Amino acid sequence: MSGPGEVAVRVRGLTKRFGAATVLDGVDLDVRRGEFVALLGPSGTGKTTLLRLLAGLERPDAGTVLTAPRVTTVYQEPRLVVAKRVLANVTLGLPRSARDKGRRALAEVGLAGRERDWPATLSGGEAQRVALARALVRDPRVLLLDEPFAALDALTRLQAQDLVAELCARHRPAVVLVTHDVDEAVRLADRVAVLRDGAFAVDRAIDLPRPRDALSGTADPAVLEHRRELLTHLGVALSSP
Repeated sequence: MSGPGEVAVRVRGLTKRFGAATVLDGVDLDVRRGEFVALLGPSGTGKTTLLRLLAGLERPDAGTVLTAPRVTTVYQEPRLVVAKRVLANVTLGLPRSARDKGRRALAEVGLAGRERDWPATLSGGEAQRVALARALVRDPRVLLLDEPFAALDALTRLQAQDLVAELCARHRPAVVLVTHDVDEAVRLADRVAVLRDGAFAVDRAIDLPRPRDALSGTADPAVLEHRRELLTHLGVALSSP
């Protein structure tokens, strides 16, 4: 499950219950190496639960979850250790020999020269870049993104999206992004899946050319059609143009 283009995530018949509530009900999902999949859905539909199952933080009640080795997660909060400097946060839990690799990862996210800074001196966008470098330095085959841009302002968010798209294209992990933002999903993903009532209401390929850094606010008919269909599956009624 690790060669280029090979399946890096395979989920079959996945069921997860919390008490009497069935959050995921027989979900199937494949994600190939180099593929970017975004998960949409109303709150409480199991998006983050599915991500936690892929990360090995939850156990399924039924079904199977198989992932390639080296799964890393970037969360909405950077989760940096305030008592450690930036480079030490990036290489947390790794041997001292990983420091040069950590420096290269920081340079990739635009933070070269910031290795000895303290987390308290970073902006929200910079802190999230450190979290991304911490994930990348581990050479993930599977990268899980749990609303990593949600706390950022609009401009920083767009910049962070572009950076993630660039890094994922370069390193080619299998990526699963949880988001509530339809435009973000269309801007970043190769496929967008909508979770409703414990299953996928739609799993749609986003057949738009890259780079997509100019998609925001576009009136391109193909973009509008993807957006309209996804919003419809999310239960958002749109008036006819």
